[in-house]
Amino acid sequence: MRKKLLILLPVCVLLLAAVWALAAGDAADPLATLSYLTGTFTDAVDQRVDQRLNNADLPNSGGTASAVAASAWTETRLKNADDAVCSTGSSVLLLAGGAYVSYSSPGAVVDVTAGTVVPSGTTLAVNHRYMAAEDTIAHFIVTSKTAVLDYQGNVKFSYSSAEDYNAMAAALKELHLFRGTLTGYGQGFDLEAAPTRLQALIMFIRVLGEEQQALAWTGTTPFRDVARGTEAEKYVGYAYERGYTNGYSATEFRPAGAVNASQYTEFVLRAMGYSSAANTNLADVFDRAMNAGVLTAGEASMLQRDRFLRAELVYISYYALDALLPNSSRTLADQLMDAGVFTAGEWESARGLVTSWRL
Repeated sequence: MRKKLLILLPVCVLLLAAVWALAAGDAADPLATLSYLTGTFTDAVDQRVDQRLNNADLPNSGGTASAVAASAWTETRLKNADDAVCSTGSSVLLLAGGAYVSYSSPGAVVDVTAGTVVPSGTTLAVNHRYMAAEDTIAHFIVTSKTAVLDYQGNVKFSYSSAEDYNAMAAALKELHLFRGTLTGYGQGFDLEAAPTRLQALIMFIRVLGEEQQALAWTGTTPFRDVARGTEAEKYVGYAYERGYTNGYSATEFRPAGAVNASQYTEFVLRAMGYSSAANTNLADVFDRAMNAGVLTAGEASMLQRDRFLRAELVYISYYALDALLPNSSRTLADQLMDAGVFTAGEWESARGLVTSWRL
């Protein structure tokens, strides 16, 4: 059964002709208002959708691809260099991450939110709706490690071979080691955001296989900035009592504060038994992580070079599961299965989700 798609019809040509004749406007003085483009304009388009469905096919762009016809806004997670290829009338809206648009002349892409035509090569603005104009094949290409995209219409996704942080997050969720936030998109993974100290600590406790013990903890902490009676207090209090963390100071934990790659890598080394809270010198943490087999040289280089986001936190946590414990032939994953955190079947299923290579 054919789905009703939002196809941009000749009225778009009239709009573009006006834009080209009058010169492009800007966000402060758009040539076409959002209410017009999403109301009168799209209503007129809808009336003739059925006439255009058979002409909206996308060319075969090669590579690993998946074609989708979405009559309603549909959300997807993408990774670096993934390409959402849109035909005439198809729309995208970037919710998180970075991307740019590319198309060939004499085509055009409309920023519906601003009411302007955007040149090929334009960086997408978050929460702006972009629509491919008449006789245009537009490529919306991801530039960040991960991104969340809403799309509508005929779209073909061409997937790159870049590291798949999205799949790693899904795998950790399968293993009960990673949960989403309250963000209402992107499965709540928030991989594009910087992790907080509290988030990193919770992940550390889960990797230890001690989340249930933490949630059952009762007591008090010396940290005045951790709310009493909350789950946050349980995680922080448990970790402090066990000697896993010293806090930021004697009376502050700074749960919303930033955590960097060195600090989280040290957390993971402590979870595996390669370090302890007594070690406060993190200058050699990446060397120690490579020696322990937790990181490769490529990963250590990336973590020192790139901004530390939840995507990197997920990356370190996922591959640490394959690393051997000190003086043992067993891995961290084996230890967590022994502790009942996840089953062998869940581990096999989770591993099947990640098909990209390590750095």
